[in-house]
Amino acid sequence: MALMLDESEASDAELIGRAKGGDRGAFGTLLERHYDFVYRAAYRWCGKKADAEDIAQEVCVRLGRAIRDYCGNGAFTTWLYTMTLNAARDMMRKTVRETTKTEAYGAYERISGEAPVEPEDPAEALWAAVRMLPGKQRDAVLLVYGEGLSHAVAAEAMGISETTVSWHIHEAKKRLKTLLLSAGEV
Repeated sequence: MALMLDESEASDAELIGRAKGGDRGAFGTLLERHYDFVYRAAYRWCGKKADAEDIAQEVCVRLGRAIRDYCGNGAFTTWLYTMTLNAARDMMRKTVRETTKTEAYGAYERISGEAPVEPEDPAEALWAAVRMLPGKQRDAVLLVYGEGLSHAVAAEAMGISETTVSWHIHEAKKRLKTLLLSAGEV
């Protein structure tokens, strides 16, 4: 007689295998286990709680469709992080399109009526500056410093070489220094 492990004790590999076979409980446990990771990554990327929640929910939906395609070549969290970055980028593109439409109709000033809130926390000011970086630099900084990933794992998540990640971080540091100096933060 085989011992059945409680789903909360099962490894990710076991849960993934069962979820691929249609086990909703295993899929739910997998989501519960990794939801905070996805939310945290999304929040670091966008800096807004509501947007991070939307991104995390989108990743959950995408994961439901894509779990069967996961082949296990790399770490599940790396695959999940890539999925989170893609969802965040998609949301940013959608937001840009919607903002452009709103501005085109002249309604932006009428409905916004508020200035952007300046972060009081120096750490939040830094993350706000990080979010202003070009895409690859921002992603590299968020993966390495926001999530504590090694350059190698960040490279795998971004689909680039480890030296390219290092170069993006180097360029990001130079750009952040300029941004923070001009904002009077440093």
